[in-house]
Amino acid sequence: MTPLFSDMPHNVSLIALIAAGFGLAMILGLIASRLRMPPLVGYLLAGVAIGPGTPGFVGDLALASQLAEIGVMLLMFGVGLHFSLGDLLAVRKIAVPGAIVQIAAATVLGAATALWWGWPAGEAVVFGLALSVASTVVLLRALEAKGLLDSTNGRIAVGWLVVEDLAMVMVLVLLPALAPLLGGNEATPGADYKALALTIGLTLAKVSAFIALMLVVGRRAFPRLLWLVARTGSRELFTLCVITAAVGVAYASAVLFDVSFALGAFFAGMMMRESEFSHRAAEDSLPLRDAFSVLFFVSVGMLFDPRVLMDEPLRVLVVVAIILVGKTVAAVGLVLAFRYPLNTALTVGASLAQIGEFSFILAGLGLSLGLLSLEGQNLILAGALISIALNALLFAAIGPAQSWARARSAWARQLDLRDDPRAALPMSTDRKLLSDQVVLVGYGRVGKHIAATLDRAHIHYVVADSNREVVEALRKRGKAAVTGDASDPIVLVQAHITKAAMLVVTIPDPVSSRKMVDIARKLNPDIEAVLRSETEDGAALLRKEKLGEVFVAEQELAVSMARHVAGRLTEQPAH
Repeated sequence: MTPLFSDMPHNVSLIALIAAGFGLAMILGLIASRLRMPPLVGYLLAGVAIGPGTPGFVGDLALASQLAEIGVMLLMFGVGLHFSLGDLLAVRKIAVPGAIVQIAAATVLGAATALWWGWPAGEAVVFGLALSVASTVVLLRALEAKGLLDSTNGRIAVGWLVVEDLAMVMVLVLLPALAPLLGGNEATPGADYKALALTIGLTLAKVSAFIALMLVVGRRAFPRLLWLVARTGSRELFTLCVITAAVGVAYASAVLFDVSFALGAFFAGMMMRESEFSHRAAEDSLPLRDAFSVLFFVSVGMLFDPRVLMDEPLRVLVVVAIILVGKTVAAVGLVLAFRYPLNTALTVGASLAQIGEFSFILAGLGLSLGLLSLEGQNLILAGALISIALNALLFAAIGPAQSWARARSAWARQLDLRDDPRAALPMSTDRKLLSDQVVLVGYGRVGKHIAATLDRAHIHYVVADSNREVVEALRKRGKAAVTGDASDPIVLVQAHITKAAMLVVTIPDPVSSRKMVDIARKLNPDIEAVLRSETEDGAALLRKEKLGEVFVAEQELAVSMARHVAGRLTEQPAH
């Protein structure tokens, strides 16, 4: 009988890739961390070290790309588990036009630069498109590291990302049909206007069918599936179910509906969020998400050829400037044009100031269609590597840049509230509602429950939330609400904090909560404060400074459950 693993030593490219990739990523990531740099810089350098552009061991690039794709699927699935359909719709008014205009602006900027270099028009268009779309993995990792994924700013950035993904799906489907018109390979089949219109219509129909299927069937099937598997009591089977749903739906959506893997996994997670086991699903998939996201950065590094830095240094600098400066300025300007606060504009701008997986796919397709040269692909890869490495530094600069601008510019201080009608209460607001009221900061999941309880008790309140769509919806229901960052004194003044009886902060950020309470007490020394904390340590700090009554989520859940148990047992007659 032949041993089961007799051929193993002859083909271990996958094992060698994982061993070398993880090992080098750990070592270089640790060194980067010690040098006060983001660990992902080390992951990228690990990929460069085992890539074909450097001597020594060379990993299998095709395998690395597939492993990286799994990482993208799992990451987007995890985001979907924390992102409801309501969250997506709440930011549609800025995410849809913002993403479309930003893609157009970045494409024009990149294409104009390529034309200036003397490249053909078709190559310039593909080059500009590749520079216009942000990396899913980088954006989500950055938001998670800053704790912004569940914030208004994070939701806007993720919504923007989803629209970008949808736009790139259209581009990837239409590019082969448009290749002859753009000067691609002669072997590419010709396409007339009727065929092009049919392709566009078919693509839109497939994407619409996928979304409809997920909303109608997936919304009911996935929670039910999790419930059935959870009833078996097997942790391994539950984890397998979660991973199968993420990867299976992503693969099926790509094969059947021509939707990207990332977008398919995101919708799968968003539908599974309807289950009461969604938090457990997120926790079980977290280790795999982290491991495969590291392989994503390693695979990006493997694609990079360091020789381009010596052959075309000025062009590399121009590409990096377009990604880091051009895209950031365009995004910041668009967000400010929609009258969002300066902090939101800077956060979204920094989130999109890099390129990644869609850029690689687009560059590869352009190369195969004769629409992009090898030089263009190398410049895109160089821009991706450098922009990803610098993106964390750009995020770290948001706070200092905002403080610097506010300290030196009256215009910057006015940007948060300018002439936005939602930044102040309407003159028609009943003055009786603005005395001894509750100022409720944040109208997320916790804020909604508190507001509903206050409504039942007939207690007046004013909501302060940074999401303009939320404030607009509240005002349509006749509720008093203002938009803006409540750590800004002007926002609390507009919420009539001077006459309020209580300040309730539902945002689990101890730094912001402390600032809000300080401002509120300066304006209203007698006001009471109720604060929220996610951890016992954070709660201890807030209590130590005597900022108000602090509630911890897990602690309050335990108290409520214990109260229920005690109540039920005392109701039962003694035996």
